Amino acid sequence: MSGPLGGAAAPRMIGNRYALLAELGRGSMGIVWRAQDNVIGRKVAVKELHLPEGVPPEERQVLQRRVLREARTAGALSDPGVVTVHDVVVEGGLTYIVMELVEAQNLDTLVRARGPMPPEHVVGIGLRVLSALHAAHMAGIVHRDVKPGNIMVGMDGQVKLTDFGIAQAVDDPGLTVNGAIVGSPAYLSPERVRGEPATPASDLWAFGATLAYAVEGVAPFQRTSTASTLHAIMNETPQLHRAQGSLAAAISGLLASDPRARLTATQAAALLGGSGTGPVAVSSAPPPQRQRSGRAKAPLVVAAVVAVLALLAAGFATGRVTAPEVAATGEQQVAAPVTELDVTAMTFGRQGQIPVWAMGEPGCGKEPLVEGVAFDWLQNVECTVPHQIERYAAETPFYDLASKGVDVPYPGEQWFRDYALHYCDLHARTLRVAQEGRDALTFTGLVPSEAEWNHRDGETVGAKEVLCVLARADGAPLTAPAAG
Repeated sequence: MSGPLGGAAAPRMIGNRYALLAELGRGSMGIVWRAQDNVIGRKVAVKELHLPEGVPPEERQVLQRRVLREARTAGALSDPGVVTVHDVVVEGGLTYIVMELVEAQNLDTLVRARGPMPPEHVVGIGLRVLSALHAAHMAGIVHRDVKPGNIMVGMDGQVKLTDFGIAQAVDDPGLTVNGAIVGSPAYLSPERVRGEPATPASDLWAFGATLAYAVEGVAPFQRTSTASTLHAIMNETPQLHRAQGSLAAAISGLLASDPRARLTATQAAALLGGSGTGPVAVSSAPPPQRQRSGRAKAPLVVAAVVAVLALLAAGFATGRVTAPEVAATGEQQVAAPVTELDVTAMTFGRQGQIPVWAMGEPGCGKEPLVEGVAFDWLQNVECTVPHQIERYAAETPFYDLASKGVDVPYPGEQWFRDYALHYCDLHARTLRVAQEGRDALTFTGLVPSEAEWNHRDGETVGAKEVLCVLARADGAPLTAPAAG
């Protein structure tokens, strides 16, 4: 195509500012262009959004407003792991998102071309993406479509997470309006499949599935159809073969079926070996070898059992697993005897080893745990004064079912003990211990006895939660909060 005088046609201009130079790619959501910002004089990427055909006018307006609102919000993020949104232009009935130009391939393309990535590379990429997600979540932004195709990996080690808040508005209209599902099916969390709102926890599930894809070379829940993919998410446990140690534990913790039991960004970063959620460059060199002690054996066990527990919870949700079967399954799936772990377990409540458990906030007690001795309200103290025990994690399995009036049968004391051992061990490994070294502490999981679980007196019902407490191994008091 030539111009009026026979020369090359002038580039198409957007917003009287951005010259579209070349097409970088296209998909169902539109076209991405390499462009020139003629005001500042820099290269940018321009995403030309095309809403799918057949969207009613009123829904089209809703989607357009959502794009504008969320793209502007994403533009406020300044984390180095985020593809920055510079501008939004609405022109000629189309919406254009002007973004930072990243010269990189996406993670999906890299894995398809080269196969599974070395675990140490996956860890480095993961830490950078966690930094971006942490920044977004702190700003109140939920990505909604974390997946390998939205993670850009440069040859220089640069890692960028793109498409913040945009995928919700431009996905298939049948999945983006009226509160229905948003996101790529293979990376939807179980709660999103159920139609619940997107949250930071659902982003972290998708991130866990993305890590699994990068290290294993296959998407953990991808099947031959959307229906079978969603069924896998709700009913199957991914098998990890190449991921080991803390990487396997992080993936399994991120893929916990219950979002309340899922690792946070900070906890996942701690397991992956980063300091907080700060950016970490991807290196081609293998990580330094660390001395391993007996305490380092458990992450593999944790990785297997957390995934098993997620499957068991799904079994209760679908009615496929009865309480006796859950107990038997738990015994079969635990990969190692409990003596290899650094956590003990005790029952609490009626007929339990701790006959009364009444720990309130902030979660510290002035007396140690002693079998047969009640922990009543008089034992509670502030964590800033000397104390013997300190709660560092708590979880209520099957809370979503109980809150809907489902009478969940007691899954068995051994099942509960196994759950507590691995849940508390996993969370113990993510603690940033402020005062004591982790080796100087002991960890105990407290689970309800069967009598406590089944107790009902009018509107009063027995406790259902699992609690994790720590103490000094030498029996001396903690003089400040141990879990920093």
